[in-house]
Amino acid sequence: MTKLTIDDIQDLRAYERERSDFRAEVIALKKRRRVHVGPVVTLLFENDVTIRFQIQEMARAEKLISDEAIETELEIYNPLIPEPGSVSATLFIELTSDAELREWLPKLVGIEQQVELRLGSGDGAQVVRCVVDPEHAKQLTREEITASVHYVHWDLTPAEVDAFAQGPVTLAITHPDYEHATPLSDETRAELLRDLRGG
Repeated sequence: MTKLTIDDIQDLRAYERERSDFRAEVIALKKRRRVHVGPVVTLLFENDVTIRFQIQEMARAEKLISDEAIETELEIYNPLIPEPGSVSATLFIELTSDAELREWLPKLVGIEQQVELRLGSGDGAQVVRCVVDPEHAKQLTREEITASVHYVHWDLTPAEVDAFAQGPVTLAITHPDYEHATPLSDETRAELLRDLRGG
């Protein structure tokens, strides 16, 4: 999947003209690429469209108009666009109250290291563990408390991509305080297979 360049990002006036239609497109796309795992964790599998939306919305909210400001956003977010043979996701720990934050964030330290894709079913399933970008890990990981947002990706071999295509595929979290698994729907698996095969 091609990384974004500054030419892919509309200036603010041009973006306002397309924003309503683009936003509706991205909402529908994210619905197919969002997976809930257990009661408080959601993963959104990113691609060039979701990342372009993120950058456009950031530029709009923060009134970023210089090429330098946009280039900075591209440097931050382009690594989340998966290469062929990979999928990437933003992991959200979705908590709504101070009490939940105080309870869960210390308990879930290291959760971003313990997310896996299970290809196939039963004892014969192949397990692909996630990889955490070291730059993001440096910013987000603490020994005593975790962040509520993490960035993870998975690198699959050609054989694993074939197994992903055949299904079933399960997204699982194996943290000792949060063990949950969710089978991917056919719709989500088809979306991610496009990422794995380079669009």
